[in-house]
Amino acid sequence: MDEIADQPQAYAVGEYLLVLRPHEELWNRIMRLKQEFAEKYECAMANHTKPQITLVKFTQYEMMEERLLNRLRHIAMALPAIKIELKDFGSFPSHTIYINVTSKVPVLNIVKELRQAQQLMKLNNDNKPYFITAPQLTIARKLLPWQYEQAWLEYSHRHFTGRFIAQQLILLKRTEGSKAYRVAESFALQNMPVVTKQGNLFA
Repeated sequence: MDEIADQPQAYAVGEYLLVLRPHEELWNRIMRLKQEFAEKYECAMANHTKPQITLVKFTQYEMMEERLLNRLRHIAMALPAIKIELKDFGSFPSHTIYINVTSKVPVLNIVKELRQAQQLMKLNNDNKPYFITAPQLTIARKLLPWQYEQAWLEYSHRHFTGRFIAQQLILLKRTEGSKAYRVAESFALQNMPVVTKQGNLFA
C-alpha cells in the first residue's frame, strides 16, 4: 500500500483562463446585475461567474506553468494598458447574454500578441488554446431556451454603460476536480520596450 502512495502521480493538468477584469466599483455594479438575473430567471450560474473579459482559455500540464508564466510576463511587459468601453447588451442565440465591449480593437490586439505563447498553451492536438475573436463580458450562459427568450426580451431593450482601464492580465486556474478558478498570477501591462532575442542572431 505504501509503495503505491509513494509513486509519483500522473502529470497534473490545469485549466486556465487569461482575463481582463474591471475595477471594483464596476465589478460590483455588474455583479448586482448578474445577481438580479440569477434570481429573476432562476439561473444560479449567472451569480457564480465573475465579471471579466476572457482573452484565451486553455488546458496545460502544471509542470509547464513556470515557463508559461515567464512568457506571459514578457509579453505583458511590452503591452500598454487599454481603455475598455462597455455598452448595452448582446446575445448568442439561444444560450448566452452578455454586455457588449465596444472597444474591440485594443482587446483583439492583446489577443494577437498572446498568440506568441500558443505553443506553451497547447496540451496536445486535441487540446489547443482557444483565443477569443469577439470580446464580451458574460452576464449568463448555458441558458435554457425559456430563460434565453424571456431574458433577451428584457435585455435587448435595457441600457448599460461602463468603462475601465485594463492595467493587467489575470491568469486564472483551476485544477482537476475543482469547480472554482483562482488567481494564479497577474501581469502588469507596462508598455516597456522589450528586447527580443532575434537581434542576437546578427551579433
